[in-house]
Amino acid sequence: MSTATKVILVTGGSRGIGAATCRLAAKAGYRVVINYASNEAAAKALAAEIEAAGGEAITIKGDVGNEADVMAMFAAVDGAFGRLDAFVNNAGVVDVKARVDEMSGARLERMMRINVIGSILCAREAVKRMSTLHGGKGGAIVNISSAAATLGSPGEYVDYAASKGAIDTFTIGLAKEVATEGIRVNAVRPGIIDTEIHASGGQPDRIAAIRGFVPMKREGKAQEVAQAVIWLLSEEASYTTGSILNVSGGR
Repeated sequence: MSTATKVILVTGGSRGIGAATCRLAAKAGYRVVINYASNEAAAKALAAEIEAAGGEAITIKGDVGNEADVMAMFAAVDGAFGRLDAFVNNAGVVDVKARVDEMSGARLERMMRINVIGSILCAREAVKRMSTLHGGKGGAIVNISSAAATLGSPGEYVDYAASKGAIDTFTIGLAKEVATEGIRVNAVRPGIIDTEIHASGGQPDRIAAIRGFVPMKREGKAQEVAQAVIWLLSEEASYTTGSILNVSGGR
């Protein structure tokens, strides 16, 4: 199958690691579907950038934490392209720095609904389209985890770390479940990456504060994570499934 005919859907694709993944996927020849929850301007600008470079991209609004939105998003991909070959479970949220004994039930519900349940719902729909069991032609899924899954993020956001720990476990289980159905499932664990997620969690200076704890003494770039994602989606990783790749500067 020519990569030029393949379709990729990236959730949370309008900024950060998601946007970097969309750019590299377009360069690799994928037709790109950029999902976004609220930042329409950024998503449209990215699609225009990809089109201007000779690629093909569309945008689809949808909150992965809402099952109806997830269903509508995948239906829109069906309508636009009639196929799905690669899926990146990138959309996720963090919250303000807090101890567990300060966290509200509403915060925890939001965290797990978007980061865990939303990711599983999206993967469910991707499997329905890719699995040979359902008449699909196979495909690849990459879940975006975090180094927090193994570090625990004490005193910052243990809830976020726990949600990413769930993603790690989900990746391993789903990979084994669909291994004979033409689908590979892997994950990438980014470390400290220079994206807007730190500011959205109320810590715009977080990178500078913890850079010294990274063995490489620097933060990563979104493109460095995206390169790992694109490799895992590619045929070069044809015998790789159930793997979790750290992109964390040694942290």
